[in-house]
Amino acid sequence: MAKYLISFPSAAMKVTGSELEAAGRDAHAVIREAKDAGVYVFGGGIDETIPPVLVASDGSVAEGGYPWAPALNGGFTVLELPSRAEAVAWAARIAKACRCEQELRVFGYDPES
Repeated sequence: MAKYLISFPSAAMKVTGSELEAAGRDAHAVIREAKDAGVYVFGGGIDETIPPVLVASDGSVAEGGYPWAPALNGGFTVLELPSRAEAVAWAARIAKACRCEQELRVFGYDPES
């Protein structure tokens, strides 16, 4: 089975107020369903109040992320699923709950992970 990343950037969420509460409630319900189905690996949201740092191979730390890369923010879920079709179906459920499109990517297989 492959692991799939289902994610969205913060700017994709255009809901506010009571709709935001409902989206959170619905998204948590889908995550509980994924856990009950045994396909949930990990998920969460990037804490945008804590800025990123770059850590070099010598252990030195520089404030900020890669200056040339777009900001990494928003929410994500990693699910382990037997097919891309099932990943698309879960991504659609998450999109409906979050009220925004989700990006779907597959992790490359690494026998050491």
